[in-house]
Amino acid sequence: MNFIENLFSKYPQEKTVRWFRLVCLAEAVSWLFLFSAMVWIRTDPENIFAIIYISTIGSIHGLFFTLYLIFVPAIRKIYAWDDEDFVFALMSAFFPFATIWVDKKLTRFDRE
Repeated sequence: MNFIENLFSKYPQEKTVRWFRLVCLAEAVSWLFLFSAMVWIRTDPENIFAIIYISTIGSIHGLFFTLYLIFVPAIRKIYAWDDEDFVFALMSAFFPFATIWVDKKLTRFDRE
């Protein structure tokens, strides 16, 4: 955890939050494209373009998924999340479009 905190401590909080919001949105959008790739490969498994599409989109989605998981500990410190919010934010990476909900609901300073 100290490595991640040291990595993000070089940047202002506003920039880190902006990056996190972009990663949340990109992760959700890449999941939508991944779902379309899964449907395409299911309907036409012999198509070479479907195979290339799903492998490319899968790699992009994996990148954004990993970035989301790297950003969550830094964002936890910025917003002073308790353990429940932190675990919920980590678990939301595994559900479609839940990262957008985390972006909209958990990343507010005036949250009670």
